[in-house]
Amino acid sequence: MTHVELQHITIGYGHRVLLEDVSAAIGGGRLVALLGRNGTGKSTLLRAVAGLEAPLSGGIRLCGRLLSATPAHELAQVVSFVTTEKVRIANLASRDVVGLGRAPYTDWLGRLRPGDRAVVDRALNLVGMGGFADKPMDRLSDGEAQRVMIARALAQDTPVILLDEPTAFLDMPNRYELCTLLRRLAHDEGKCIFFSTHELDIALTLCDAVALIDPPRLHLLPTDEMIRSGHIERLFDNGTVAFDASTRTVTVRR
Repeated sequence: MTHVELQHITIGYGHRVLLEDVSAAIGGGRLVALLGRNGTGKSTLLRAVAGLEAPLSGGIRLCGRLLSATPAHELAQVVSFVTTEKVRIANLASRDVVGLGRAPYTDWLGRLRPGDRAVVDRALNLVGMGGFADKPMDRLSDGEAQRVMIARALAQDTPVILLDEPTAFLDMPNRYELCTLLRRLAHDEGKCIFFSTHELDIALTLCDAVALIDPPRLHLLPTDEMIRSGHIERLFDNGTVAFDASTRTVTVRR
């Protein structure tokens, strides 16, 4: 089943067009990286898929439903979004943050039922944070806090999960560990996980497919096909660095 479908969308802001007449489809059970240079529209595209910004033209479907025709409370049961913002609220326990993901399913007071609490506990355990459930967010490391935010998205129980640069504040071991977790969640839980990143090596090593912004176009291919396509060389090669498709690495020109 197609979880995310872009139908001839154009996105941008003001008078600037970032992507034009883009069509693409992503299915469930897949981890897909979104790559592109700074300022080319990675965050804008994710926000459009999340329903936070309307495309200038075209349509977006999530699990077959037209996003623009889906009420907000129903959309919250289809797509969740983990942004780059750090949540560091003193005395707010990790379990309480994850519990916010159950908001689309609770009453107007946000009261959690036993079933909701079970979902929260499962989400924390899935990301390896079950032992930190009562620990305040301001006492977690960046890597631990990011896992809690992913658990919140899992507790929201949506088929589509979007993440904007989830590895931005992490050291190298934690970057790989986090993206390995995302891959496992996509495959084991059947989620469509779509995330933006500047980590080319992680994208080419761990992801099922890569979406590459080449303004005003978007190329979406299985990872091995993307490596062979020449798109990466053309977009990232310059006088200083070059992409070597045979080794999947970027090298410095000397």
